[in-house]
This record gives sequence, C-alpha cells and structure tokens, in this order.
Amino acid sequence: MFSPSRRFVFPGALSPPYLCCSKPKDQFDNLEKHTQWGIDVLEKYIKFVKERTEIELSYAKQLRNLSKKYQPKKNSKEEEEYRYTSTKAFLATLNEMNDYAGQHEVISENMTSLITGELTRYVQELKQERKSHFHDGRKAQQHIETCWKQLEASKRRFERDCKEADRAQQYFEKMDADINVTKADVEKARQQAQLRHQMAEDSKAEYCSTLQKFNSEQHDHYYTHIPNIFQKIQEMEERRIVRIGESMKTFAEVDRQVIPIIGKCLDEITKAAESIDHKNDSQMVIEAFKSGFEPPGDVDFEDFTQPMKRTVSESSLSNSRGDGKSEPKFGGKSKGKLWPFIKKNKGAGPEDFSNLPPEQRRKKLQQKVDELNKDIQKEMDQRDALTKMKDVYIKNPQMGDPASVDHRLAELGQNIEKLRLEVQKFEGWLAEVEGRLPMRTEQARRQSGLYEAQNTSAVNSCAQDRESPDGSYTEEQSQETEMKVPATDFDDEFDDEEPLPTIGTCKALYTFEGQNEGTISVAEGEMLYVIEEDKGDGWTRIRRNEDEEGYVPTSYVEVYLDKNAKDS
Repeated sequence: MFSPSRRFVFPGALSPPYLCCSKPKDQFDNLEKHTQWGIDVLEKYIKFVKERTEIELSYAKQLRNLSKKYQPKKNSKEEEEYRYTSTKAFLATLNEMNDYAGQHEVISENMTSLITGELTRYVQELKQERKSHFHDGRKAQQHIETCWKQLEASKRRFERDCKEADRAQQYFEKMDADINVTKADVEKARQQAQLRHQMAEDSKAEYCSTLQKFNSEQHDHYYTHIPNIFQKIQEMEERRIVRIGESMKTFAEVDRQVIPIIGKCLDEITKAAESIDHKNDSQMVIEAFKSGFEPPGDVDFEDFTQPMKRTVSESSLSNSRGDGKSEPKFGGKSKGKLWPFIKKNKGAGPEDFSNLPPEQRRKKLQQKVDELNKDIQKEMDQRDALTKMKDVYIKNPQMGDPASVDHRLAELGQNIEKLRLEVQKFEGWLAEVEGRLPMRTEQARRQSGLYEAQNTSAVNSCAQDRESPDGSYTEEQSQETEMKVPATDFDDEFDDEEPLPTIGTCKALYTFEGQNEGTISVAEGEMLYVIEEDKGDGWTRIRRNEDEEGYVPTSYVEVYLDKNAKDS
C-alpha cells in the first residue's frame, strides 16, 4: 500500500496545474474512503470475535446442561447404581465434560477481554485520529485554494490596470495630436494616462508579491504540509493493520492456552474408561442379589403303580414352586414359581425383613443396625455437648442456668436407650439369620429339610388332609398340593392367584417411583384401577393393566371406590 521507506507523495502533486484541477482533493477523497474501509474491516473482525464468544458460551452452557441432565439423582435408586465401575466411569466422564465446558467459557472470557474489548477502544481512538488528519488535510487544501484565489485576483487586477493604462495613453496621444483640442484637455488626458500607468505599476508590484507568496505557500503545501498529513495517515493505517494481525494471533493463542487442559479432561475420560472392571461389576451384582438359599435336592421317585398314601417330597422342586400343577389355572395363564423366596412385597414389608431371602435379609438387617448406631452416635454427641454446656453454666452462672438443659439431657438419654433397644432387637435377628445361612457344602446342598432350617415354624404337608377316604390320591389333589409356610415369610406367593376384581379407580396426586419389590411406579395425574383398599398400613393396591399391579402410598393417590363393589 504505502512505502514506509520514503515520503508518500502522490504523482503529479508538485505541479500547479494539478492543484488547479483539484486532484489532491480527489486523493484525499480516495484516502478517506480507503481508511474508512479499514475501520469497517476492523469492526467486522470485532463482530466476528463477538459471535465466536457467544458460540463458545452457548456450547459451554449446552455441555453443562448435558452433564447435569445425566447426573444421578440424589437419594435415588439411580444413585445406588453408580457403585459399579462402568457407571463410575460414566460419572467421571460427566464431571470431565463439565470441566471441558468450563474451558470454553475461559475461551469466551479471554477473547472478550483481550480482543473485542481492546479493539473496540482502539477503533474509537482510530476514528478520532483519522478525523483529525483529514481535518488538517482539508484545512491545508482550503488554505492553498484561498492563496490561489488571491493570486488570481491580483493577476486579473494587474491585467485590468494595464489595459486601462494602455487606453489612457492612447487617448492622451490622440488628444495631443488634435489641434482643435484645448491645451487644458490635453493636460488632463496626460495626467489621466500617468495615473493609469501608476496604478498598473502598483498592481504589478502587488501581483509580484502575491505570486511570490503563493509560490512559497504552494511549495510548503506540496513538500511539507500534505506529505506530513499523508505520512500520518499512512502510519495510522499501518498501525491498524499491525493491530488486527496481533489480534488474530491472540485469537489463536487463546484457543491454544486451553488445549492442554482440554487434553487433561480427555485423558481423565480415557483413564476412567480403562478403570472399568467387568469382573468386579459382575461380582457386585452377585453380592447384591444372592439369596442365600441352596438349590433343592433330588426329586424322589414316586411309584404310582403301588397303592400308597403319598406325601410331598420335601426335596422336590414342587416345594420350591408351592404347587406341582402342569395345567394353568386361569385361561391358559401359568406363572410357575421356581424359588420359594419370590413373592409380592406388600407395602413396606415386616420389620424383621423376613419376606426377603436370607442373604438379602442379612444385608438389610446389617444396614439397619448401622443406621441405628449412627443415630445413637449423633444423640450421644448432642448429649456430650449439652453436658459440657451445663458444666460451663455451673462454673459461670452468669452465662446461663444449668437446670435449663436437664430436660433436654433426659430426653436424649431416653432416645439413646430406645435406639439401643432397637439395635439389640435387630442384632438378634441378624445373629439368627447369620446362624441359619447354610454352609456351601455338598452335604448342605442335599439337605431335604431346607425350609425347616430356615423358618421358625415346621413345614406341614396338606397332602394327608386332602386324600380320599379310600387312601387314593386324586389328580385334583395332586394339583393343589403345596407347602404351608409361615405367613410372615411366604403367605400367598406359591399359587397362581386369580386376578383380584376392580373395586374402583384412583388418580395419582404425585409422582411415585416404585423402587421396592411389590410397589409400582405412577406418574402425577395418571388414572389407575383400585383392586385392594388400604388395610391400615398406608398402602393401596392398584393395577395399570393385566400384567402391571402393585402397591403405592395411600397419600399419593385420590381413590374413587365403586359403591356397588364396596357394598358387595
């Protein structure tokens, strides 16, 4: 564009005709347009960087929302699932993505402060400087044009006075040659001619002076003032070009600075992925769901060719099922139960968790004992704190009345005693369960009296009560053969029940996530069928369709009972 090694002068700028043709003004117009274009380019770049920062912020926000969306909910079943190595790795990935989003926010902040903020201030300064330079240029141009006009006026005046002097001289000579003209008229004409010659001489002197002054002004204009202004405009324009180049470098550097941190985030995600242990996860599933029951023993051969009073084989699989029916009860629907511990969990279940398999029951009891011990520790900490406060009050009565904490201390003592009794109760059940868990030996696997060892009540066979008078065993009786176990453990899970009739409808007032066995999840506003009223335990049994039924808290639904069904 401009050559920085020599003074910038436009071609032809030194010749006066160039000025007369107003060419320098045209050059100022061209430079004005070009420098305005340069400012427009700078402002366009600022706008580009601003939009980039907005994109970075939007991207960071979307990444944070995405990470938050898939975070496990606190105190929920989903949070418990994050104990596996695969889900832990996923959680680590979510956390790293949150940090990843933070780096894009850093990019936006740095670009805003280092580029858009700085360039915006620079553009304002650049506009003021440009305005000042072109103001000086126009002022110099106006000055030289004024000098030129003065020279032209002086020249025209000199030309006019010379013509007037020539005419006066010719008139005088004519009058002097005419014999009829009086001597007075001739003298008057001579004086007039002399006056005009004097005026022409004065105009000539003024014209010479003005011309000399104009030439000096013109020389300064084209060799000093205008080159200086053009040089300042050139320097201004070069600074603008350098500044936008530096900003582009900063643009790249801001990105480059966060690359190592983003790389660390990605390294942590890779590390989390490599920490996944499929064997460990499988073992955790086994530990979480193992029941503690042993498989049933061999099924005894029953000889139907010999008339005999048959009894239920205690080690047969039918004991586990609860019935040996080969034909479905209800319209071809069969729900064979292979294990005795699979049952519907009505409500919250018994306090001793006897509705659960031995291993699961042991875990629940141990968890309950741990929770109670924590509660005891909290109460004891409060009691110790109050005891210290009471000692302070005794030593310094002005700080408080020692008797004011006695009531709270007594209350804490009672709470601790109650909690300890609860711990003893659950520890007793825990010891009972741990003593009953079968040993993993071949002998234990073949024990036919498995349920007698696991339950406090003996198992009774209903086969003898159902035999016919002649001692025979009908097919119907065989189909209904089942084990009677304590109601607290296996009350109604061994036979295929006929679906309960609908006694009304209900509307879910709140969302309930049925996470325990026997419960059912409902959404707020959902309409469902009621098949069993609340029996005082705070739970209502509902049905969504043929295959989906379970219990929900009574306070979570609004029940509309069918009057006819209720009356019947």
